[in-house]
Amino acid sequence: MAGVYISGIGITKFGKRKESLQTLMYESYAQATESQESNFDAVFVGCMNPDEFVGDSNFATLIVDHLGLYQTPSVRIDNAPASGSAAFEQAYFSIASGHYQKVLVLAGEKMSNLSTGETTRILSKLIDKYERSTGATMPALAALVTRRYMHDYGLSREELAQAAVKNHYNGTLNPYAQFQKEITIDDVLKSKMISDPLRLYDCASISDGACAAILTSKKTDVKVSGIGHATDFLSLQYRDSLTSFNATKIAAKRAYDMAKKSPKDIDVAEVHDAFTILEIVNPEDLGFFKPGEGAAALIDGKTGLSGDLPINTSGGLKARGHPVGATGLAQICEIVWQLRGEAGKRQVPANIGLCHNIGGFVNNNIVTILESC
Repeated sequence: MAGVYISGIGITKFGKRKESLQTLMYESYAQATESQESNFDAVFVGCMNPDEFVGDSNFATLIVDHLGLYQTPSVRIDNAPASGSAAFEQAYFSIASGHYQKVLVLAGEKMSNLSTGETTRILSKLIDKYERSTGATMPALAALVTRRYMHDYGLSREELAQAAVKNHYNGTLNPYAQFQKEITIDDVLKSKMISDPLRLYDCASISDGACAAILTSKKTDVKVSGIGHATDFLSLQYRDSLTSFNATKIAAKRAYDMAKKSPKDIDVAEVHDAFTILEIVNPEDLGFFKPGEGAAALIDGKTGLSGDLPINTSGGLKARGHPVGATGLAQICEIVWQLRGEAGKRQVPANIGLCHNIGGFVNNNIVTILESC
């Protein structure tokens, strides 16, 4: 396959934005194309549910209209909260196959114009219908995982809170993050209960935002060296474990194999921390730590900015924000900045970076490996 490289990236500030989704996507597009021509063989749009969130369908056509890219082939890809990385994946293969030479990837979501209850209802549709009928929500499933991990590995409530504390600190160094204020363990423990034992500061927020990336067959300073994608049962009750997720482990192996890398080669990672427990479980499934050791790595500072393997330097979903369709591409933007030495105060030494994005409740996952050229 032909080599695939990243030539430009763009991202909006995440948070509660007044602008329309197409305007946010244009903002990220303008940043990505600032120093290069804006002609593309195709446009891939990652967006989970604009039909319900903003009332617009046929969104791929709407976007090329809005960008002035008339006659350019465009397709929207929905892979739940992994829509951004799925759009990136399809764009990658369109170039690697030799069919296209230069493509634009856009990803975004606008969620804040609906009530919390309505947004929760939309997100709950990602869950198995039977489990949903019993009252299951995303926070409720994450709470089940958290309780099981606490039981199996002795994780304390205070230790879990440190994931939120770390990522909120990283968010203070990211001008695009939704939350740019440090918090304490006590703040986490006193925040509103969402689904026992998870509290408000354990959960990613409702957010708006958009990202852009330009992929090309011409060599640049950042190469896409590996992509892995895997699924697992939709229903949690049929899975092998509550504290480890096969979709992540298989996707990671495929990405490592494709890139000819191993977990110990990774210098920096963005992982899908929609809930604090995932900041602990996901690095274990990615092969960074053994089962049950993710919490110790967090507490010992191994995943902090000055640690051996910085994780979620952007602030993660927890502090950067989680406009669901945008998240996977936002992770890629952060890793590109890190590899280029353009991450400002949150910069860490990095030549190889990994992104891990979850679709549904950890059942349609994509792992992407980028490296400096």
